[in-house]
Amino acid sequence: MLLIDTSRFGQLVVNPDRLIVFAEGILGFPLQHEYALIQTGEGSGFYWLQSVDTRDLAFVVCDPRLFVADYHVPLKVEDLECIGINDPQNGQVFVIVNKVGDMLTGNFRGPLVVNVANRKARQLVLSDKRYATRQPLMRITARQVMGKTA
Repeated sequence: MLLIDTSRFGQLVVNPDRLIVFAEGILGFPLQHEYALIQTGEGSGFYWLQSVDTRDLAFVVCDPRLFVADYHVPLKVEDLECIGINDPQNGQVFVIVNKVGDMLTGNFRGPLVVNVANRKARQLVLSDKRYATRQPLMRITARQVMGKTA
């Protein structure tokens, strides 16, 4: 088990199986490589991607297909070889979620692809104009924010 110091949750004991490594970092954070994937609640589709090394750095992420069933990332084998994926079907896709006003949005043009076998990951930058960096996911109410549903 690994002990991680976080600003949101205090100290967390994390199973090493929940660690994800971004060798190239995440856009804007190229020097942050190790993150823990933390579920926000039982049955929730949202997770925290908490930096192992920086207590104040964490992203809310989700599987984009929870909101856009036909979301498809045009995965190319050459883009994913660096994380050990030879078959694009072996990758788990997440998007970073942001709160904009009373909406949760997802960065569908910068998906995170995780090799579930070795937990190596990479952020892709898509040029596909069908999706936005602030793709609407859902409207949230004051009660959901106060109850920290997302």
